[in-house]
Amino acid sequence: MMESSPYFAVRSSTSSGAYDSRYSFPVVRLRGLPFNCTDVDIFKFFAGLDVVDVFLVNKDGRFFGEAFVVFAGPMQADLALRRDRQNMGRRYVEVFRCKKQDYYHAIAAEVKEGSHGSAGRRGSPLPVRRKRSPEKERMEYTEILKMRGLPYSVRKSEISKFFEDTVSVEEEKIHIPCRSDGKATGEAYVELGSVEEARKAMCKDKMMIGSRYVELFPSTPEELRRAASRSR
Repeated sequence: MMESSPYFAVRSSTSSGAYDSRYSFPVVRLRGLPFNCTDVDIFKFFAGLDVVDVFLVNKDGRFFGEAFVVFAGPMQADLALRRDRQNMGRRYVEVFRCKKQDYYHAIAAEVKEGSHGSAGRRGSPLPVRRKRSPEKERMEYTEILKMRGLPYSVRKSEISKFFEDTVSVEEEKIHIPCRSDGKATGEAYVELGSVEEARKAMCKDKMMIGSRYVELFPSTPEELRRAASRSR
């Protein structure tokens, strides 16, 4: 029986005992990814396996071809290792074992990088990171925002809470699209009360839900309808 959450109780072993106890947390590390790789590409690479989380590793605000992928259990992670040196686009991808500590250290390093500026410690990674995305300021806004990079288990209540110190978002105005197999895409669409509220909510860009940096983008009602239709 598959564990309900890999973050807890992951030490229940498979019957074969094939998964080394030192690597009982079901995470693997990927290296050699294309630099335009997205979470969706990694989902496709591991098609047929139950991916719980994807963390794309960034340094100095840039993705450099490595990622950590968490699975639903050790058996799934073992199966993922068989994808080692398979191709993603024109590049072959290395898939190898790693420890839970490696995964959390990578997350902590990115949080630390984002939370320090030239003047010292800051309370949020936002001031450092938003300066690298000035193009968002020039985009045309509607009352719709798109969220990307969400935890795949995110709930509407968590998204509503994410915005609560900036704007009020009712849960029925939050739309979480799913893939054809019913799994979340890591994206969501939020309907705000006005264009002004959407601009105000953009101050949450690159802030965190759980261990994930969440990106915000101006969107449109048409994009929201397309995403909703694909989820049916």
